[in-house]
Amino acid sequence: MNNGAKTARIIGAITAIAGLFLIIAGGVTWGTVSGRLADEKITVAEDAASFAGQPVTSPWTAFAEADIIAHHALDATEGKTYAELDREDPLRATAMNGSFLRASLFTSVVAFGVAALVMGLGLLFILVGYAVWVLAGRSAVTPGTAAQGVPVTV
Repeated sequence: MNNGAKTARIIGAITAIAGLFLIIAGGVTWGTVSGRLADEKITVAEDAASFAGQPVTSPWTAFAEADIIAHHALDATEGKTYAELDREDPLRATAMNGSFLRASLFTSVVAFGVAALVMGLGLLFILVGYAVWVLAGRSAVTPGTAAQGVPVTV
């Protein structure tokens, strides 16, 4: 095996190892976000369109709870958003709290998405690293070394 092939195999191995670290990091992030949400003991409201009564520990339950919070806030403010309410309107605090809670839940949804992206990239790195490793280990057939009458692939 020549030096170029050895270098390529090393790069392939490093890429695959980096992929493993990405999968671990994404998994730890997913678990951390899920655990922190569980610590808050939030339950999806019973009148939510989906996941009613379930604890908020995943991107799906967080999104469902954020959605029903929006409905509750709009019901309480007669369909007006925070920006549409008069400064002196006591319902403005309700709209603000609803908006804050939704933003917090959407932040967790984004964190779950980033964690999933990192894990997916980790898998891709492992596959690419493995492919480089395998291809670099193959010996190349050159026209000068092929026997007569045998098809040559380069």
